Amino acid sequence: MKFIIRTFFKTLRLVLGPVMLLRERLTHPVGLVRPPALQAQVDQQCASLALYQFSTCPFCIKVRQEMRRLSLNVERRDAQHDLTNREVLERQGGQLKVPCLKITDTAGNSQWLYESGAIISYLQGRFATV
Repeated sequence: MKFIIRTFFKTLRLVLGPVMLLRERLTHPVGLVRPPALQAQVDQQCASLALYQFSTCPFCIKVRQEMRRLSLNVERRDAQHDLTNREVLERQGGQLKVPCLKITDTAGNSQWLYESGAIISYLQGRFATV
């Protein structure tokens, strides 16, 4: 029975995954337009951020859409297929859960932010008014 359930959900992911990626591409939001100097400053701030994600995770798609809306160039790290990223997320972040935003401060200390709603609130609070 367990095998049948796993097979069903694996098949469902294989079928729905490409549909979700297509929908993400077709509903590409218009990014926030900033003056070039201000966008360069935002890009510099984004260098301290990294998003650990799965490509077809609906919550990751939600975060990526918000990043596009805010015109943020945040590094994306695939934790589904890249075993190194997966291990770093689990070892340093404490959980193998996506989406996860790694926030590194100027002293080199890292904070790991889980949950799409919390990540989106953080990004909006930090970059929507910049």
